[in-house]
Amino acid sequence: MSTPGTLYLLPNTLGKTSGNATHPEEVLEIIRSLDMLIVENIQNATRFLQWVGNTIPEFKIEFYPINKKTSDIDLLEYIKPVKKGRDAGVLSEVGLPTIADPGARLVQLAHKYHIPVRPLVGPSSIFLALMSSGFNGQQFQFHGYLPLDDKACSKKIQELEGQSKQHDISQIFMETPYRNTAIIKRILSQCNDFTRLCIACDISLETEEIISKPIGEWKKMQKHTDNDLIKWNKRPVIYLLYAH
Repeated sequence: MSTPGTLYLLPNTLGKTSGNATHPEEVLEIIRSLDMLIVENIQNATRFLQWVGNTIPEFKIEFYPINKKTSDIDLLEYIKPVKKGRDAGVLSEVGLPTIADPGARLVQLAHKYHIPVRPLVGPSSIFLALMSSGFNGQQFQFHGYLPLDDKACSKKIQELEGQSKQHDISQIFMETPYRNTAIIKRILSQCNDFTRLCIACDISLETEEIISKPIGEWKKMQKHTDNDLIKWNKRPVIYLLYAH
């Protein structure tokens, strides 16, 4: 019986950068050695490899697409070469694989077949936002995207605020970039003035902005217009609420 290969969990960048301030050289060397990659988007993956530089030529790399609709049958096919001794990498669209990402099912399968799983160090917008918020890093919850329906979204924000106050939990979530202005206005209208809101935008990029302060101060900054909120639109943002 052949010794299985390793399934590497590869960190992606959080956006376009001219240099490298997020990936250790050891991680880059592992990425450069892989000729089998399981990725969300092949075109974006090739751009990432160009950023890494000195990788195996693209035409020699086997790419396997993965998303939330990928069947269990396909995942089993992806894992077969690794069971037989071949190393492979799982690459997210941004940040770390399996966190707010479809790669978790593949990792679960790797464990089932006793395939070594090796997570590699890299940027995570979720954890970098939490680190820089000043909120409780001992107890926190990540909720992904809030409901699209206006009424359900408002109710969810109120629930998160209440749970944060009751249990001393930092609440973390995100939104589609073009809806940033709308979600910020909703948070300001639903939450208590003493609840703290952190907006962490463009993390690790040259345009990075991280602002953390009480809702009451956010309202003063807004000045009853959208002008101070528009600047967040169409930019990747992580939101954190803390009501303790």
